[in-house]
Amino acid sequence: MSAQPIHPREPDRVPRNAEGIAAALDSVRRIDFYRELLAAAPEDAEAVLRRWWCEAMLDTDPSGDRFTEAALNGTLPTKSVAVAVARRQAAGLPVE
Repeated sequence: MSAQPIHPREPDRVPRNAEGIAAALDSVRRIDFYRELLAAAPEDAEAVLRRWWCEAMLDTDPSGDRFTEAALNGTLPTKSVAVAVARRQAAGLPVE
């Protein structure tokens, strides 16, 4: 018997490598990304890739404009930290 995920995982919009990240960024941000990656010490390169992957994922989020507009209009639903912590605890997730 093989273990199957409960929720099938969608592939990432942006591949988790330098080429995928660069392709998802506009030209100005792509230059900044490469500049930072090339200047990073080998032990810091993974953190640079991780940060820029997050940026690229946000930039390519199809809902991004809708969330930005809601935030600027003051209509974005929010919740308190206490509610978020309680929800994580109820799900058995860490809250450190």
